[in-house]
Formats: sequence, C-alpha cells, structure tokens
Amino acid sequence: MTNIAGAPPSGRSTAPLWPIVGLVCLAQFMVVLDVSIVNVALPAMDGALHLGPEGLQWVVNGYILTFAGFLLLGGRAADLFGRRRTFLAGLAVFTLASLAGGLATTPEVLIAARAIQGLGAAVIAPATLTILTTVIPAGPARVRAIATWGAVGAAGGAMGSLAGGLLTDYLSWRWILLINTPLGAVAIIAALRRLAESRDAGSGGLDLAGAIMVTLGLSALEFGMLQTPAYGWSSPRTWVPMGAGVLALAVFVLVQARFARAPLMPLRVFRSRAVSGALLVQFLLGMAGFAVWYFLSLYMQQVLHYSALQAGLAFLPHTLAIIVATKSTPWLLDRVGLRTLLVTGTLVAAAGFAWQATITPGSGLLTGLVLPGVLITGGMGLTSAPIAMTATAGAAPGEAGLVSGVLNTSRQAGGSLGLAALTALAAGGGEPSSGYGTAFWACAGVVAAAVPAVLALPKPPRG
Repeated sequence: MTNIAGAPPSGRSTAPLWPIVGLVCLAQFMVVLDVSIVNVALPAMDGALHLGPEGLQWVVNGYILTFAGFLLLGGRAADLFGRRRTFLAGLAVFTLASLAGGLATTPEVLIAARAIQGLGAAVIAPATLTILTTVIPAGPARVRAIATWGAVGAAGGAMGSLAGGLLTDYLSWRWILLINTPLGAVAIIAALRRLAESRDAGSGGLDLAGAIMVTLGLSALEFGMLQTPAYGWSSPRTWVPMGAGVLALAVFVLVQARFARAPLMPLRVFRSRAVSGALLVQFLLGMAGFAVWYFLSLYMQQVLHYSALQAGLAFLPHTLAIIVATKSTPWLLDRVGLRTLLVTGTLVAAAGFAWQATITPGSGLLTGLVLPGVLITGGMGLTSAPIAMTATAGAAPGEAGLVSGVLNTSRQAGGSLGLAALTALAAGGGEPSSGYGTAFWACAGVVAAAVPAVLALPKPPRG
C-alpha cells in the first residue's frame, strides 16, 4: 500500500483521524440522503414537470439503479487508482449532477441527472468505508468510527424526508438537489486538504462492460416488475423485460467466472462465509428498508393529506431511533455479541413492519406511524455497523474496496428490486391504505427471513 490515507499530502506528519472521519461521514450522509430526500417532494415534482406515476418511479429508482450497478466498479477503482483520487472524482460527478437536476425543466433531464448522481454516489460510497478501514487501526477506535459512519448513513436516509419536506414547502422541490452543491464543494475542499493518496497494489483494469451489464440487468428486471399493475404477470410487457434482466445478470456472472481478465466481481469473494452471509443479510434488509420512506411518505400525503413538511416532521422519531440504535452498537456488541445483536435487530424491525401493516386512515399518529416506525428504524439501525464489520473482516488483503462495493451493491440492489416488487404488490392491493398494508406485511416476512442468514454468520474476531 502506498502513502497512508489521512496523512497530509506532503507526508510531513500524520493528520488527526477524526477530521477524516467527519469528512467521509459527510460524503456518506449526502449519498444516502439522496435516496430518500425525493420521496416527500414527488407530488411537487409531478406538478411541475408532469412526470406521471412511471416517471416518479424512475426519479427514485434512476438514482438507486446506477448506484447499485456501478458500486462494484467504484469499489474496485478505489483499490486500483487510489482512494483520494476516486473519492474526489465521485464528489465532483455527484455535485455537478445535483446542480443539473435542480435546474431541470423536463422529466428526461431530471431522470438523467438522478441517474448520473447515482453514478457519483457509487464511486463515493465504497471509498468512504475503505478510507475508514485503512486510516484507523483495528480496535475500539475503528469500531467507534464504523459505528459513527453507520449512524450518519442511517441518519441520512432517515432525515431525507424531513429535509425534503422543509425544502419543498419553504423553498422549492429543486432545492432537494441544489443543496448538494455547497455541501459537495465543502467536501471536495476538505478532501484536497486532509486526504493523502493510498491504494492497494494490484494489476488489471476496470470491467466497465460488466458494470453496464449489471445496471441494464437490474433495470430491465425492475422495469418488468413495474409493468405488472397495468398488464399483469402473464403479459409479454412484463415477462419479456424481466426475462431479459435475468438473462443479462446470468451472463454477467458467467463472464465474471470464466472470461473477464479483470473481473468486476471476482466470485472468489463469495467463498468467505462472512462476506457471503453478510451480503445476503444486507440484500434482504435492503429490500424492506427502502420501502419505509417511500410508502409512508405517499401514505401520509395521499391518504392522510399531510403537507410535505408535516410528513417530514412525522419522520423525526424514526430518525432519532435509528441514530440512537446505531450509536449504541459498540456498547451492545461488547455485551451481547454480534449474532445476538443482529437477530434482535431483525426481529424488532420485523415486528415493526407487522405493526405498520395494520395502519388505517383512522390510526392515530402515535400508534399508526410513530411507534411502529421507531421499531422498524431502530431495529434496522442495530444491524448496520455489524454487517459492515462482518463483511470487511472477511475480506482478503487488497480487496476491502471491492467487498465494500459488493456490500453496498447488495443493499442498493435489494432496495431497488424490493421497491419495484412492493410497488407492484401495493398497486394490486386495492385502495392505497390496504395496498400499503399488504406491502408492509411482505416487508415483515422478508426481514424475518434474514434471521437464519444471521445465525449462519461466523463469529468475527473481537475488536
């Protein structure tokens, strides 16, 4: 490995570690925030640009899909070309795309900008975790840093609805994207000043074709799922794109296994039980986790007739729960262990989803939204850092960035496909209130299904 990240570029002395932690947490906050910040602004976007139901889906999933599809590429780029260089490139792409999206005057420009945002986020996200694991030595300090990273990322997802509501009601929906411009500029300046370059020795290049194939496969699969409410599962408009998506993903795996000189996703990483188990758990939790903000945001505005700001404020307890849960992780890990903590988190979240599924238009704020939501987000918060710690601990030397990218890909791909499937399920459930209830029951089942995968994880080394 070259110069240690976190040292000044001149190499004269080692920079303080916590400014580095603050920098990467700011970047992680931005990319996660943009997954959920658009949710409460969707009605305003539709009113301004006439996106329609399908366009609204692509405003959300255009970001998620490119985020998921290019995360592997971003993780590999951090290992090969340097974490500082990769981190800065991702920040620049993300910031410029946010500016373009905020100024968009047509649906096509907005959706394209969201997709390019996702590309920038795919480069940033794996670099943040890899920088932490290379800057901070193994031990309690790294545990605290990863817990902070997990808490900030979780808070970004949770606070998206509140930030979106405030910006939409008091400024404009455009500011949910434009706000990234000054934040991105601050992060770029801080990275130039605080980060030194580091990389892992390695050969080979980047499998751009593989990244494109993954993204196209996920997009086709999701597009087919989104056709089911209008055409049904037996229609060619549904199964043809879904079949094409499955075929593209199968070809991707075959090429990675046999033909790629520098595979985007070397299948050897799945030989580690820690990595493969963590990826499965992350995928299942991602499938359900993204649905919370999307469905509840629409429910509050369409069924309960909340304003964007009121909907955002109703998510405050969710935000506090996930922050408290993730920040409590180091203390809990020392006392109950990883498996117990992950099982508890998944079961608490599953119970919250089951409770949330009983919501009706007559449900009160406390029992209809706040308490079940606190269980969902609190349970999810307990799982965030332990999953990341398990996966990166199982990574081979020189592949921390790759595993980080695969882990994030699992979450984003699970969230994207899960949201598409759950949207189709909710649309087939009749009235919005009953349809959303059906989707939340499905979420409860998916999260509960993660428990066996958690129990199969190997015990990680302490510290």
